[in-house]
Amino acid sequence: MKQVRNGLLAVVVSFISLTSSGQVKALDKLEILYDQGHYKMVLRHANRLLDQPDYDYSFKPEFYKSLALFQLADQGVWGHFHPKALQEARELFSMVIASPDGIKVFNTHLNHVSQLKRDLVQKALNYKAAGERDKYDEIQQILFGLFDRIPDLDVPGEIQPPVVDAPEIKETAATSKEREEIIKYAKKYIGVPYKWAGVDANGFDCSGFTSYVMKEFKVTLSRRAEDQYTSSVKVKQKNAQKGDLVFFNNGSGISHVGIIVSAKGEPLTMIHASSSKGVIITNIEESEYWLKRLYAIGTYVKGN
Repeated sequence: MKQVRNGLLAVVVSFISLTSSGQVKALDKLEILYDQGHYKMVLRHANRLLDQPDYDYSFKPEFYKSLALFQLADQGVWGHFHPKALQEARELFSMVIASPDGIKVFNTHLNHVSQLKRDLVQKALNYKAAGERDKYDEIQQILFGLFDRIPDLDVPGEIQPPVVDAPEIKETAATSKEREEIIKYAKKYIGVPYKWAGVDANGFDCSGFTSYVMKEFKVTLSRRAEDQYTSSVKVKQKNAQKGDLVFFNNGSGISHVGIIVSAKGEPLTMIHASSSKGVIITNIEESEYWLKRLYAIGTYVKGN
């Protein structure tokens, strides 16, 4: 009897092992196909796996399906016949990254997500160059809303905590005037050289410059860019206005801060202390370097 039980146990263990091995191979196939750029095949394979309850334990099919949809969304005839592909990609991407188990999948395959981020930045720049503003704005919103937590290919790191948007601030004539005054004052220092840990007109670093400018308007900021980000009221990119602060992440945390000089709805432009040129004005949307590191907008201008 004991021999029979042992025999049955061996068969069960063997079956589980074979099943598990088969599942792993099926999931690994998604990664291989994506690596090879076969995005339509990734999509078909992911859909097959999603129809099988045996794969409900893994977020990998949803993960690679979302990445494939992002890649395919604007590709010729396929994109034309699948107008909702981008929206589906965003929903799947958001669903996976919102789960602790999903984040594990992201951090295991960050090379693919970081590469996709770079691809989307390039798509945005291509749309801008072609004058396709609507498509450009759509990709910009995706980058800012979904990929702000994704590190860049050339900077190691893991997914950052999410940015939470605060309610939109009510603007008044007084706050509009204050915003104009902030920019007018900041522009006085164009050309001042960069100085590490600099906090005055003899030389600024990025957070030293924002601290110095805002102090003139009775706002005391921490010296660290990361602390300035943490204590600011978060603003959606589409609502960014003159006098708001713009923060950048190089993959390991907040690495730079500037002051928005563009009006709401205009191409995002900042005045900042650049390490190479001192205090200058930069169009973020025309700079691949700054665009792909754009992380959040925060404000210290209080509405009434």
